[in-house]
Amino acid sequence: MKIDPNSTADLSAQIASAIRDAIVSGELIVDARLPSEAELADQFQVSRPTVREALKRLAAQSLIRTQRGATGGAFVNRLSFEEAYGQQITTSTLLLSMNEVSFDVACEARYAMERACAPLSAKRRTGDQLATMRAEIHRQSQPGLSDEAFCASDVTFHRALVDGAGNPVLSYQLAGAVEAMQPLMNMITFSERSRERIVALHTAITDALEARNPAQIEALLADLEAYTLKIAHEIAARRRAK
Repeated sequence: MKIDPNSTADLSAQIASAIRDAIVSGELIVDARLPSEAELADQFQVSRPTVREALKRLAAQSLIRTQRGATGGAFVNRLSFEEAYGQQITTSTLLLSMNEVSFDVACEARYAMERACAPLSAKRRTGDQLATMRAEIHRQSQPGLSDEAFCASDVTFHRALVDGAGNPVLSYQLAGAVEAMQPLMNMITFSERSRERIVALHTAITDALEARNPAQIEALLADLEAYTLKIAHEIAARRRAK
């Protein structure tokens, strides 16, 4: 593991990157103990506070864990998909908000990825996932449900559909699409959309999923995408006219 002392990049970031690369390459395996702070400081020719900052960066990414005591130290962590979901959602949200991704582009990506899950979800969905989707449809039908609660239920509904694929890699990749893009799209369209139409589409999607009909699920998701885009375009047109 090496760093470039002449680089303009922050030294702690370089050290964190070098250790991360060693983990990814398998040079440092899961549960392996990292050298001590003093040893790392000698290896990289930096101060211990710089090493400590690098370890904090790695811990924030869940790549290492620390233990106290005589047998303690920093160890390579076993990162689970569930633990990585939060980072994926945060990254996706920041990318959308900071890079001015258009509504159309976000919507296209979000539904294209979800439709890709339809064949696997139709084949592998569980009774619990169907029950979750039915429960959220019932919740969405309740009078007096706040916009915030409706949006949260919408995300839970689509997350159950995605998780029905039974593929943790797909669920991880779609975490950003469903839990970052969906709330952002809801924020734009919530004032104009018909809850009754959304509930009807959600019900039809769940029925198709229960019947294991992937083509119908894809068609219904395409309808939902088209409806979402129609609302967004109408809202944008009214804003431009003011």
